[in-house]
Amino acid sequence: MSTKARIEEKIAAALEPERLEVLDESHLHAGHAHHDSDHHAAFDGSGETHFRVRVVSPRFSGMGRVDRHRMVNELLSEELAANVHALAIEPAAPGEKTRW
Repeated sequence: MSTKARIEEKIAAALEPERLEVLDESHLHAGHAHHDSDHHAAFDGSGETHFRVRVVSPRFSGMGRVDRHRMVNELLSEELAANVHALAIEPAAPGEKTRW
């Protein structure tokens, strides 16, 4: 299963979203500095390493922005510990204005 599919599955199961969009933005970061435990190198934009998660869920009602981000980060802790280098999160409760 792809990293994107795992992210979608975990968020769908935990947050029961009204809207969910998971974008693989890895290709947008080609040429950016990237490092791991062995070396520093320019990232080539391949793989599933940079994602944007847009989610509207009733679970976010009454929660502040930081708590929403924390919830999504905890849901995806395995992916963040493995190969996900960057995660942009755009969370909203139903009825809240979104930019997307």
